[in-house]
Amino acid sequence: MDRAELVELLTPSGLTLLDSVGETDAVTDVVGAVSRLRAEGHSATLVAAVLTQVKLRRKAVGKFGDFASRMLFTEAGLEQATRLRVAALHAGRFSAAGLRRVADLGCGIGGDAMALAAMDLAVTAVDADEVTATVASYNLAPFPTADVRHARAEDVDASEFDALYFDPARRSAGHSNTTRLTRPEDYSPSLDLVFDRAASRPVGVKLGPGYDRSLIPDTAEAQWISVDGQVVELGLWFGALGRPGIHRSALVLNSEGTHELTAAADSDDVDVRPLGQYLYEPDGAVIRARLIGDVARTLDAGMLSPGIAYLTGDQEVRSPFVSTFRVLERFPLDERTLKRELANRKIGTLEVKKRGADIDPAAFRKKMALRGSESATLVLTRVDGKHAALLCERVR
Repeated sequence: MDRAELVELLTPSGLTLLDSVGETDAVTDVVGAVSRLRAEGHSATLVAAVLTQVKLRRKAVGKFGDFASRMLFTEAGLEQATRLRVAALHAGRFSAAGLRRVADLGCGIGGDAMALAAMDLAVTAVDADEVTATVASYNLAPFPTADVRHARAEDVDASEFDALYFDPARRSAGHSNTTRLTRPEDYSPSLDLVFDRAASRPVGVKLGPGYDRSLIPDTAEAQWISVDGQVVELGLWFGALGRPGIHRSALVLNSEGTHELTAAADSDDVDVRPLGQYLYEPDGAVIRARLIGDVARTLDAGMLSPGIAYLTGDQEVRSPFVSTFRVLERFPLDERTLKRELANRKIGTLEVKKRGADIDPAAFRKKMALRGSESATLVLTRVDGKHAALLCERVR
């Protein structure tokens, strides 16, 4: 969304039109919707803005739930926005630490700032992009303790606040068709600035989960978060926002609740053991936090193979930090053999997982020419260093 579209959208007639257009118009009959709205006398700029917002609101439900229907978005802003469930946990750190005045630097569309304001914290949301800052201002309008500034994070006087929260831009400039920035030195604001501020005051920073671990400051609590099996972010917490004695954390959010594994440092791996009756796949947050060994010890499990993030054991032990599979049979990793065996078992629905095998799961599944009413999971990996295919059934 460019400035001209936003200006037209943020008028009484523009917002009224937005509320009147349904998902069917914007998603399944775009041509018809454009023709109808243009015939009613609405400008092409406003029609484009409204239909884009309807589509983005629909997409945003996964992150913002019912709030999405009353918010405005940019495509890039929604892509980088924190899920409201996660933002609430961020805000809880500031509240628990008694930090009442918070600057959200690089606020984007305002997701984290909304959560901070919902806890009655005085939050100043700052973004260097005018359109994004305006969108954040709209989204934060219902919260009396929030205000928005169009400014660069570098130009904000940190002494005005009890704590700072940074969400550096990790995509190229623009509101749509942006690309992910892979080099930390290209982030805005720079991590040099972020870590400099963290040396003297409480600071939180949101980064991508693949951020180079060797660059994490020793003074930070590093927390990897997964939501419904997807690792969504790495949070670094400094000063009063970090927890004493915790430097590594894996936080798993799923339909069963919130589960956390914490440690003072990376855990030591367990030994490799022979393939057992069960295969465990650690959650991505556990893998990123390098706490596989701690999880393995709670399961009485061993590593399946050196350097491969699968565990194995002979007893089923339930844990929120792993997916569990019952091993039915082991085969050589040979396409002809596997195609024959899957056909013999009438397997028509196959989940293909892989670690330590240079195979495209989607292409492999297609080669199997699956037919039948049964379902299974096939794990393509290494067992004690040797390639193998494990036919499994998912337990949980």
